[in-house]
Amino acid sequence: MLGRYGVDQLSMFLIVISIISLILSKIFNIGILNIISLVLLVYAYYRAFSKKVYKRSFENTKFLKATNPIRSKIKLFGKKIKGLKEYKYFKCSQCNQELRVPRGKGKVSLTCPKCGNKMIRRT
Repeated sequence: MLGRYGVDQLSMFLIVISIISLILSKIFNIGILNIISLVLLVYAYYRAFSKKVYKRSFENTKFLKATNPIRSKIKLFGKKIKGLKEYKYFKCSQCNQELRVPRGKGKVSLTCPKCGNKMIRRT
């Protein structure tokens, strides 16, 4: 692999989509999904063995920029799920800003950092 680009996030995405389309083609017996899965897999391997490192890197950067909003929401959701034992989440009634408060503190007075709205909630 010396001088080759290797596997990046876009290649992994293409491989996963290829596997999913292959499974769906076997379940629903759709021949076109077999072809799509093969094309995606060949392109992913082409990217991995390519010597044009700059072009592949540019493609991966464009892919990451395009998927950044989705990936950040998934990451935020994961953080929120992990913190459910320690924190309670509230939304501001005026601006819908999400506020995080430690659990088990009783009644607390919350001030929204975005709009300054004050509210009292139980944790």
